[in-house]
Amino acid sequence: MSVSGLIASPSRCCLRLPDCNQGLVCRQVPSTPIASKPKAKFGKLHLERSRLTVSFRRWKMQKTHLIKCAMDASYGDMASESGAAMFPRINVRDPYKRLGISREASEDEIQAARNFLISKYGGHKPSVDAIEAAHDKIIMQKFYERKNPKIDIKKKVREVKQSRVVQAVTSRFQTPATKFIVKTSIAFIVLGVLTVLFPTEEGPTLQVAISLIATFYFIHDRLKSKIRTLLYGAGAFIFSWFLGTFLMVSVIPPIPILKGPRSFEVLTSLITYVLLWVSSTYLK
Repeated sequence: MSVSGLIASPSRCCLRLPDCNQGLVCRQVPSTPIASKPKAKFGKLHLERSRLTVSFRRWKMQKTHLIKCAMDASYGDMASESGAAMFPRINVRDPYKRLGISREASEDEIQAARNFLISKYGGHKPSVDAIEAAHDKIIMQKFYERKNPKIDIKKKVREVKQSRVVQAVTSRFQTPATKFIVKTSIAFIVLGVLTVLFPTEEGPTLQVAISLIATFYFIHDRLKSKIRTLLYGAGAFIFSWFLGTFLMVSVIPPIPILKGPRSFEVLTSLITYVLLWVSSTYLK
């Protein structure tokens, strides 16, 4: 009689179980206990069955491990045969860092980075999906920013500083020593105070003349060149006076503190003093 791997006889029972080395083997155990020592025989039978159960579980685990190793080896062979390289930044969350571009990159630069990475890692589908996802996210973000524009003050200031006109102007100025800055500041502040406190009917003609002489003196003291002193001083005075007049006429409203028939000339002189101080102190 055979039932589920068991072959039974009146006196003995054969249990067919897999073995790690020999496959299926027959383990014979007594089917009925001997009447003389029933408890000992039943204990021996229980111990034998426990050993067989442990042996079966070990064989099953070894078989599962061998199957898994075979599958991994086959997949490794397939990957090596395809020769597809994996994108190294596939797990980077930031789409800009994933594509290797800056946040100020143009659409052409974004598209060029995407095409380059696709051509390099096109054989690896997860890499292609990661590159495409980063590209689509950046494009959608750019579209949203165009649709809802925001004024980036830092970006605007940086663009102004990087413009050619501003760079050309700033290149003509340099910062002198602190002692020289203090000396020029005191001189023009005194001229401004005298202009406000002692206005005349003819206007602050004397104070303006003194400011022109002070400009020549300070420029020559820094540059040590008479020709450049004459050109820079005369040009700075003319530019400062015309700019001060334009600001008083078109931009700056009348100031109620300064009253009198010559208040316009006084305010124009004060603006001229500020511009002359900048020219005589920082002009290179």
